[in-house]
Amino acid sequence: MTQAIHVGNNSQQPENSDAQPSAEQSKADRRRSSRLGLTQEEDILKRIRSGDLLCVNSRRRNGLILFKKFHAEFAGPGAAVGSFLDLDCQDVYAVGSLSLLEPPTHEERQRAYLIRRQWIRLTYQFTDNTTPLKRAQMILNQFENYFDRETIAKVPDDAFAMMVGVLPHTIRLARRPPRKRNMRVKS
Repeated sequence: MTQAIHVGNNSQQPENSDAQPSAEQSKADRRRSSRLGLTQEEDILKRIRSGDLLCVNSRRRNGLILFKKFHAEFAGPGAAVGSFLDLDCQDVYAVGSLSLLEPPTHEERQRAYLIRRQWIRLTYQFTDNTTPLKRAQMILNQFENYFDRETIAKVPDDAFAMMVGVLPHTIRLARRPPRKRNMRVKS
């Protein structure tokens, strides 16, 4: 029997990338905990931490950002989440209209593990670049190729930053139009 979990992020408000961050917004932990207004995400986090193996629905444009202690990983369509991979997961963020399934067969579980590895390798290709702004632009470009602008605007800067090892400020800078990137931003 396949059980599906669905989470929508319609209640999330996009961050204004040109706005000055307040003192409380600059703290990554507060931002992450404040965006978990949906109890479904808390339930997903509990299931992931318990060792359950779930799979991101491959028939939708959706995914899950998994926050670890020092980095974040993106699990896109078809990827496995949970099990031994994510016992250290501290938080999650649903991208798009998330749908998680329990893979019923051994072959589907194996395929989900392989797809998760492919998503990790794709992100690693971005982090291999030594220039932080280029890494930020590359991860944003990748998400823009797959998701619509509204969905990407809802993803917090710290989520992208933790995926490619840059500061949230660098993501805000990369989100700006090219002509505005050379302008100075008050810290």
